[in-house]
This record gives sequence, C-alpha cells and structure tokens, in this order.
Amino acid sequence: MLPRVQYGKSGLMVSRLCLGTMNFGIPGHGQHGSWTLSINEARPIFKAAMDAGLFYFDCANNYGMGACEEVVGELLRELFPRDAYVFTTKLAMPMGEGPNQGGMSRKHIMESVDDSLRRTGLDYVDQLVVHRHPHTIPDSAHAPLEEMMEALHDVVKAGKALYLGASSMYAWQFVELQMLAEMHGWTRFVSMQNHYNLIYREEEREMHPYCEKTEIAVTPWSPLARGILAGSYQGGLGGGATARSQGRDVERARGLYRDENVFDIAARVVDVADRLGHTPAQIALAWMLTKPVITAPIVGVSKLSQLEQLVAAVGIELSEADISYLEELYRPVDNMLDDERPLSVPK
Repeated sequence: MLPRVQYGKSGLMVSRLCLGTMNFGIPGHGQHGSWTLSINEARPIFKAAMDAGLFYFDCANNYGMGACEEVVGELLRELFPRDAYVFTTKLAMPMGEGPNQGGMSRKHIMESVDDSLRRTGLDYVDQLVVHRHPHTIPDSAHAPLEEMMEALHDVVKAGKALYLGASSMYAWQFVELQMLAEMHGWTRFVSMQNHYNLIYREEEREMHPYCEKTEIAVTPWSPLARGILAGSYQGGLGGGATARSQGRDVERARGLYRDENVFDIAARVVDVADRLGHTPAQIALAWMLTKPVITAPIVGVSKLSQLEQLVAAVGIELSEADISYLEELYRPVDNMLDDERPLSVPK
C-alpha cells in the first residue's frame, strides 16, 4: 500500500502518488487523440489504484475538452464514497472560441467551476488548480491578479473547492500571487503543480526552495518526461514505441525537451534500471522521490502493469552514487526568462 503524506502545511492527506487522468475520456474527442482510454478501459485502473492506496486523482477541464471530467467523475461516483478520494481539477485554458471561454477573469472562473461540477457530478472539488499564470493563457485577456485571486477565494468560500493550487509559472509570479492573497486576506495556494523530471530540473533554482521554505506541496507533472524516461522513444523523438509517442504528442515532447543530452540522460536511467533489476520508469520516479520537497508526483498509466510498476517504485531506494550518476549530465538553462522552452505547452 502506498503511504499517505500531508499536503504541504494544509490539513489534507494524499497518497504518495497522484494518478493523472488526462488519457481517460472519449477516444478521439478533443485534443488528445486516439490514445485516450474509454470509461470501460479506465475502470479497472481506477479500482487497482484505490486497492494500492492511490486515492489522489488529477484532472483538468480542457482534457478532452470536458470529456475527461465526465468520465473521471462518473467512475469516482460509481466506485468510491466521496470521502475516500481526493480530486483535483484545473481551469484557465481555452474551452472554446468564445471571448470569455478561457483565462482567469471572474466570469470565466465562476462559469468554469460550475461547468466542472456539472460534468463530474460532484458537489465540490477537493482542490482547484490554476492551470497557468493568468498572463500566459493563449487567446485570453490578461485578467488583473486581484480579480483572479478574489474570485478564487469566493469559490472556496462558496464551498465549491476546498483548496487552491497553482501550476507551471515562474517562482516570482507564484510569490506575487501568494503575497497578494495574504495582503487581502484571501485564500492562498497550498500546492504547486510544476514541470520537473530528470531532464528538466529548472525548478530546483527557485521554485522548489520557495515551496520547501513555505511548506507548499509540490506535485510535478510529467515525471517520466512524456515517456522519454520510460523508454517510449528509442534513442530519439522519431522512434516512438507507443500509440501516444507516435501521435501528436511527439510534437509537444519536442517542444519541451530540446537539449542534445536528453537521450544520454535517458540512457543512464536504463543503465541503473538494468543494474538494479527495475524498469526505467521506476528508476526515474524513485529518483524524484529522493527529493524532500516532492509531495506526490502525477503519474499517467494506460495499463495495469504500468500502475503496478510505479506503485512499486515508491519502495525503491537509490544510493548517493546512483543519484549522482543520474544527475551528472544535466545542463541548466543559463537564463530561464530567455529560454525558448514554451511554458504554456499543454500537459
């Protein structure tokens, strides 16, 4: 059984891993393509997750353009009592071509929250996450930060969300939002859902020290680097070995991981995995869990065997020599603000 951990300095408890649900929904619906699993394919994965002690689920309104929330909500209501799981969803990304169907205006926040509750069939979400900083959302107005933070506070006070989280922004932007909430007596964020793995470690510069100092829960997305660290790509992004890595997702991976040594690092993961008798995915996840700041990495699976492997990875211990070997080839970005990596690439 997975251990339970406190969610930052909040009173919430979550499982040591979070199940990302982006690949569940209606196959071919929305932007996610044919690798999406249907509700019947997802059901045994949800059951096995709960049996293994994984009761923390992550979603977003734009996954499958709402279809993911519908499927996940139906499964959660069908399979488990409401107090048995923790459910997070996100908002901010455009949900249509209308002038107010994206961003973090008060109008969009209030309408999006009600839409998510309707799709999931839930009375409340345990955590509502801002998918990106409000000034980086494509095709939307730059909502004043005060407008966003007060609207989010009102959502919490209305009982529609119990906690707030943020995702994928620079540390100074996150600090600014936290300070704004504190100044006005509004609800602060309790978590940061950021991009972090063995081949993208820029969060170690500022975000992770800030979160550790202020006891913010850290729940990284893409801990396996869109499958690169799990062996989904054989030596290059043109060698996808799975349905997802052979589809449109390869372009997203190419946008995120441009360094020449990406696959050299991945090869070292394979080396350690072979030596210790584990899979590369297990080693990449075990490495992440050596970092004290990490609360619950968000993992995605399409097979029961993948879920079993990742749950087992929580018990793997790496030596200091192994950790150094895995980290040695990483090359930091000299100036993050000038970095060409697209911060707003959808998860």
